[in-house]
Amino acid sequence: MTTLRPEAIAAIAATMGSGVSRRRVLQAAGLGGAAMLAAACGTGGDASGDATGPASASSAPDQSDTDKVVNWSNWPLYIDINDETGERPTLEAFQKDTGIAVTYTEDVNDNNEFYAKVRTQLEQGQDIGRDIVVLTDWMAALWIQNGFAQKLDKAAMPNSGNIIPRLASVSFDPNREFTLPWQSGIGGLGYNKATLKEALAVDKMTTLDQLFDPALKGRITVLSEMRDTMGCIMAWQGNDPANFTDDQFNEGIAALTEQVDSGQIRQVTGNDYIAALESGDVIAVIGWSGDIFALGEDFGFEVPESGGTLWTDNMLVPALAAHKKNAEMVMNYYYDPEVAAQVAAYVNYICPVEGAQAAMEKIDPALASNEFIFPTAATLDRTKVFMELTPEQNEKYERAFQSAIGN
Repeated sequence: MTTLRPEAIAAIAATMGSGVSRRRVLQAAGLGGAAMLAAACGTGGDASGDATGPASASSAPDQSDTDKVVNWSNWPLYIDINDETGERPTLEAFQKDTGIAVTYTEDVNDNNEFYAKVRTQLEQGQDIGRDIVVLTDWMAALWIQNGFAQKLDKAAMPNSGNIIPRLASVSFDPNREFTLPWQSGIGGLGYNKATLKEALAVDKMTTLDQLFDPALKGRITVLSEMRDTMGCIMAWQGNDPANFTDDQFNEGIAALTEQVDSGQIRQVTGNDYIAALESGDVIAVIGWSGDIFALGEDFGFEVPESGGTLWTDNMLVPALAAHKKNAEMVMNYYYDPEVAAQVAAYVNYICPVEGAQAAMEKIDPALASNEFIFPTAATLDRTKVFMELTPEQNEKYERAFQSAIGN
């Protein structure tokens, strides 16, 4: 599979109601060679300024005071939407309250695809025409390393202090100087409750031993997102997805290859595992928490006993963005707990904002108690953020993963 084209995304989105995550629609089933290399080859760059370590981004004169606009690129189906009118309630409220016009574009269909689209401009020190972009951890790390992200003015963003402790510091941005989380999710075990009961006589799937039980041969799938599938497998083997060696990664690749070659794994897939779960053709998956939650009560999701993965999609301001101050006002607004709760009620992923759970009680008490929107510390402690990779490691590991799954 390849990344869905925008017109295909629009057609799928038109058939879906609220609570459908962007990853359900969009996650690519495999990296195209050119796109993979585009992500792998960035190594620092002349646009980085004179900093050592993470490069310091160039900046342009901020036009925010005279030009009341923000250009925001995000993933489709990743903000609250009024299904009847198509309007985005929180965004409409922000614009009304501030007088800042937000051009909100759903054009981040895949991390690699988006990077390939704007990389030349970034490397040449040009404004890419966006003031906010939303990128997954590892791609945000690449932008920071290459000097493609500007430092945020936290003094202008008092609500940024509402970030939940678990996400307040990450390896690629320890003090959150460049990024703020937009939404997070967990990679773990999803399953069709009825067919799992028939096959294994259990009510829950909690281990990868169950996933790889011969009784499920040909009726399981794993994700084409290398970090989630390999993170779960390495944790199952007793290794740490947040800190591993080449030998430990290769041990995981060997296990994956065995399961693919034996026919245990029906398919290595992106978004289309959902349809197979719904039909009963697939009993269980390594999948994403928000996707499974959106399917309803007939389906279950568990963090494996050995551990799952935690990923985050992050807001950042690109180098040379023309409206940084306005962008920071948007970020600050979405870190208001009341606003964050409205978004979480629609997208059903982990809300990164402290206080949003209390605010959710007024919107939907059932969602306020949902472990995969507002997980407890105990649940988060069972997850790992995949180790930050160098460009060389990324290329090497992606190639090994693609080979293991037969691409």
